[in-house]
Formats: sequence, structure tokens, C-alpha cells
Amino acid sequence: MSIMNKSSAARLWRQVVRHPIWFFVLVIFIFFSLATDHFFAFHNFQNILVQTSTIGLIALGMTLVMINGNIDLSVGATLALAASLAVDIQGWPVFESWGDWAMLPAVIAALASGIMLGALNGIIVWKTGVNAFIVTLGAMLGVRGLVFIYTQEQSFYAMNFAYSDFGSSAVGPLPTLAVIFLVFTVITHFLLARTVHGRNTYAVGGNRDAAVNAGIRVGPHMVVNFMIVGFFAALAGVTLSTQMGASTPNLGRDYELWTITAVVLGGTKLTGGAGNIIGTLGGVLAIGILRNGMNLMQVPAFYVLVILGTILIAVLFLDKQVNRKEDGELRV
Repeated sequence: MSIMNKSSAARLWRQVVRHPIWFFVLVIFIFFSLATDHFFAFHNFQNILVQTSTIGLIALGMTLVMINGNIDLSVGATLALAASLAVDIQGWPVFESWGDWAMLPAVIAALASGIMLGALNGIIVWKTGVNAFIVTLGAMLGVRGLVFIYTQEQSFYAMNFAYSDFGSSAVGPLPTLAVIFLVFTVITHFLLARTVHGRNTYAVGGNRDAAVNAGIRVGPHMVVNFMIVGFFAALAGVTLSTQMGASTPNLGRDYELWTITAVVLGGTKLTGGAGNIIGTLGGVLAIGILRNGMNLMQVPAFYVLVILGTILIAVLFLDKQVNRKEDGELRV
């Protein structure tokens, strides 16, 4: 029995070392359980899953893009555009006789917008060779402006109650939005860990020249990953608009920063070549638990930003130190 316990403890320790963010999740989970009266309530756990599902969906796609050695700053604007399309299109006169089915073309158009914007970002990065940071920064500004033009700076409200009810529905004990996030987490983990596309993602991010020499079509591969993150950003816009029953032109502002923070906290390197979905899930939950717990403690929201910023800098610093030791670099 003691041998089995030691073996289990060893496996647990290897997981903690491999994904240290989960140790942090455990620490803050225990802290808030002891520090607040309502944190440990099952209803609160449901709230955390729903609150993190939006950023979590985007983080799944962002993980692939960042492992590739790229980044996408336009996800928040893409979310806003998709949400506006999803809410507005179902109210068009042409779909007036469709009833609840009017949601179908609206959601399809919203998801298609995210995929097309992702493809556009990827093609520009591929064909021009311009850094993805610059390309997607321009896309962030341009798409946000497009949202304001499309909405005429007005909020859209869902007239179909079935659409709004979806955001508050549940599958058994779990909220539907949480189930969607968890299902796509499993799918994306399988894609990254068990498929040729996943292996190529690591290869391209680790050494792009070697990936080319190995016969990987780097350009089209990167375009696919940009399309994936565009799809997830649009899906997050749809799910968030069902939760709110509305969309606003400012929806999704700063979501790119929250998403990148979650992915980096989960162990994905900004330089590419390393990262995984299990770590990203830990980073998403860490942010969700921290925000939820401090809200229950009635701590002003801006303190959460200070704490997360400090943690992020510390993680990047420790990661740099580990890389220096691994590479045999000398610290000056």
C-alpha cells in the first residue's frame, strides 16, 4: 500500500512540476475556501465555470497560435463583431417567419466571420512576413471600428427569448456554457496532443526553418491555427451574447490581454514551441478563481489586475531563468 501511495504521489508531483499553474490553482482554491463563507458553494463553482468559459474558449485557440510562435490581438474585436452579428441577424425581416430557427443563420454568420477574419490575419502574416503582433494589432483596431460602424454605436438586444434562455440553461448540474467550454477543451487537447497538426504546431514554433526542411507547409499551417482562434473568438462572442441577451460595440475589450495572460500562466512560451491545453485550462481557472474569490471578499477589481500582473511577471522571470540554465547561458 505504501508503495502505491508513493507511486501516486510521484505521479502527482510530476504533474505539478510539469504544470505548476495547478499548484497555484490549488493554493488559491484552499485560501478562498477558508477566507470566504460562500466560495465552497456548488452554485459558486457553477458561476466560476460560466465566468471563465468566454476567456477559456479564446484561450484554447490562442494556445495553438502562440505555440506556433505567433499571437492574435484581434480576438476581443472579433468577439464583439460575432456577438453583434448573432444578435442582429436573427431579427432581420427575411427571417421573421423562421421562429426560433432564425438563430441558426445568425450563429453560422457569426462563426463564419471569426473564421474569415482569422484566415485574413493568417494569410497576411504568411504572405507579407510581417510580425503577427503588428498584423493583429491593426486588425484589432480595424475590426473594432467595423463593429462601431455596423452597430452605429448602438447595443443590440435579442428579441428571441430562446436565445437568451440558452445562456442560462444547464446540462444536468453543469451550465451549458461551461459544458461547451469543457467539450472544446477536450477536443483541442486531442488535436494538439494526438494529431499530425498538433505535432506540426510544436515543430513550427520550435524551429521554423527545420519545419520547412521537414516538409511542413508552414504558411498554410499557420493560417489554419489563426482560423481556429478566430472560430473560438466568434464562438465566445455568441455564448457571451446568449448570457447577456444582448451585444454592445465595446464587448470583448481587454479580452485579448486576459486571454494571453491565461495562456502564458499555463506555461505556453511567448517565443513558441512549448505549451499545452492542460496548462492553459489551469491558467484560465486561476484567473477565474482569483477574480471570483476577491469579488466575494469585496476587494476592488483593480487589485485583481495588480496581483495578476505581478504573478505574470514573476512567471515570465522564472521561465527565463529556467531557460537560461537549460541553455547554459551566463547571467550577466
